[in-house]
Amino acid sequence: MKKGAKVLSVALAGMIMLAGCGSKESSGGAEKDGEKVFKVGISQFAAHPSLDAATEGFKKALKDKGINVEYDEQNAQADMNNVQTIADNFVGDKVDLIFANATPSATSALNATKEIPIIFTSVTDPVGAGLVKSFDQPGDNITGTTDNHPEGTAKTINFITEEVKAKEIGVIYNSGEQNSVVQVEEVKKLAEAKGAKLVEVSVSTSAEVKQAAESLVGRVNAIYIPTDNTVVSALESVISVANSKKIPLFVGELDSMKKGAVAASGFEYFDLGYQSGLMAAEILSGNKKASEIPVELPSSLALIINKKAAEAQGLEVKDEWKELGEFYEGK
Repeated sequence: MKKGAKVLSVALAGMIMLAGCGSKESSGGAEKDGEKVFKVGISQFAAHPSLDAATEGFKKALKDKGINVEYDEQNAQADMNNVQTIADNFVGDKVDLIFANATPSATSALNATKEIPIIFTSVTDPVGAGLVKSFDQPGDNITGTTDNHPEGTAKTINFITEEVKAKEIGVIYNSGEQNSVVQVEEVKKLAEAKGAKLVEVSVSTSAEVKQAAESLVGRVNAIYIPTDNTVVSALESVISVANSKKIPLFVGELDSMKKGAVAASGFEYFDLGYQSGLMAAEILSGNKKASEIPVELPSSLALIINKKAAEAQGLEVKDEWKELGEFYEGK
């Protein structure tokens, strides 16, 4: 072989190797029985009704869009070490897309890959968490839906201060969850604007939640629980204290309200997950890249009042509350 031909051959080989190592947003799925099947990794931070519902909504949207999917569904059980391991494993397995359910799952997924598309949901502050640059221009490989509607928390705090007349509001949260810290700061500003004081109690694990709730007895007129994964997973213990001590309990999402809280201003997490699933369908079908899909807010919002919980926690249910929201009668 002549020297010039040998150099050309080596150069071509190098180009082929580089092409094989190039970045990609989706592997395009694999053929199975003549049909394209995509592998989607689901990373859910913890097991509780809201996150469970979001995951179901996500899968339903892909099914409705006719996208064939094989799921690798993993739950971190609120363990930060598990979250990163799950994300790293998805990258190693070369999944076509990662669905990250809750802020820690989304953060770990983005730490693990800048190539595989990531769709998140149940994230309170995607910009503050460093997941996206902005709602309109999320980033190269990530977008999703936020569960923090700008009017939602304000509706609930207004109800607590104006209808319940609470002047001291207790809040229990895990300061290690960035989404919770953001919510508590927002609640504090809203409460103070209404002349109320926030009494904060921080926990590290779900085992500490009951003691935290008991520590608020005699110190507050109402309790507010944000969409904190640690606290919500042990919500029954807070409800028990609220019922026995007649302290009205309010929460940041509807699934927790249905369990036994007085009210929440929110939306169905199934619907939020469904919105995220529609985004994933656009990416897997090749119609759009993650960078081309803006972050979305919940499509609907309402104040829902649980009559049975209100009565159990010492509140007289008023007919005029119908003008502020809807009554939940229970199943």
